[in-house]
Amino acid sequence: MTGIGYDVHQFAENRPLVLGGVTIPHTHGLAGHSDADVLCHAIADALLGAMGQPDIGFFFPPGDPACKDISSLKILVKCRELAAEAGLRIINVDSTLIAEAPKVLPHRDAMRRNIGEALGIPPERVGIKATTNETMGFIGRREGIAAMAVAQVD
Repeated sequence: MTGIGYDVHQFAENRPLVLGGVTIPHTHGLAGHSDADVLCHAIADALLGAMGQPDIGFFFPPGDPACKDISSLKILVKCRELAAEAGLRIINVDSTLIAEAPKVLPHRDAMRRNIGEALGIPPERVGIKATTNETMGFIGRREGIAAMAVAQVD
């Protein structure tokens, strides 16, 4: 089964920028109730969709005090647990970050390791790509970051 996920977060001052569980040096972080890891959120929704589950907000409501500032890698662990409970196996995930900055490539391997570990799959089964929005729209104006992902479970 295959699922698709998408997430977007605005930049925010005085917050760390966390992508794929890696804190990346940048002028701004992302706004959100959790650590606002847009990449992990898109991957989580892709996995939940592939399993026929509700979206990320069902399991981690935005206003829930227990979710405040949690690592989004914990959200991926929950996805792994839901798959195991349903007798499913996570095959792979593939994702794309859409941002004008920062550069993602130097952090890609660490992100793949973090996500793979959280999902219980080898990092080689975690695809992470990055592109810009060619200076168009809110991403082009450097107002935030978007991510999309697909996931396969068996």
